[in-house]
Amino acid sequence: MSTFPYRLVATDLDGTLLRADESVSVRTREALKAAAAAGAAHIIVTGRGVNWTRPILDDLGYEGIAVCGQGAQVYHAGERRLLTSLTLDRRLAQAAMTKLETEVGPLALAASRDGLDGEVLVGPGYRHQDGPLPYLPFENPADVWAEPLTKLYIQHPTLTDDELTRVAREAVGGIVDVVLAGPDIVEIVPLGLSKATGLSLAARRLGMKSADTIAFGDMPNDIPMFGWAAHGVAMANAHQELKAVSHEVTGSNEEDGIAAVLERLLDA
Repeated sequence: MSTFPYRLVATDLDGTLLRADESVSVRTREALKAAAAAGAAHIIVTGRGVNWTRPILDDLGYEGIAVCGQGAQVYHAGERRLLTSLTLDRRLAQAAMTKLETEVGPLALAASRDGLDGEVLVGPGYRHQDGPLPYLPFENPADVWAEPLTKLYIQHPTLTDDELTRVAREAVGGIVDVVLAGPDIVEIVPLGLSKATGLSLAARRLGMKSADTIAFGDMPNDIPMFGWAAHGVAMANAHQELKAVSHEVTGSNEEDGIAAVLERLLDA
């Protein structure tokens, strides 16, 4: 076996490492283990907050560093502690919401609170997937602003995800960042925050650089990570905006696309 060409493998979770049932296939697990045996660290880089990421990390037996919350949280899984955490300025976020709703009308809202056990608050009309991940319904909008937040989630009754993202960036892009992270998942995060900023912090802790990194993703919020990494691999199911800036496209998350690339590199 030749030397694996990267020291760091960065993978998104939903739509990338995870299949639709939120499991990680045996083949993909084995490919990641083989890459680790060849000297490559694995960092999960996800839009999920830590509280929604930990069940996946526990299932994988993952004890390294994970980048969560679109880069806001750098989490040490083995030590079960946050290494860094960046919060969303609530006054700016409220101002952004007011300006945006003036432009497009009422929005359905959800929010992710800061901290290891930060709840995800879900407001009236917000479409969310039922499942094992916990959330806290709210009726009073004041509840959203009562504690520190990492991000907001917004939905519009008629605009598509791409349309809402574009309009929101045009309206409030100067005070917050707006990212499309998945189906029905348009997020408002601190200005300048991205998966790339979180990944660069995590990589530095491991003594690694962008030139050492191969990254896998599926949505436009992975574009900054691809811009930072030496090699970006989009899944077959990826958004077209990400495919357009990727170095290659692999199989889908249901087809072990990550494993296919790692196995090829390990066998080269």
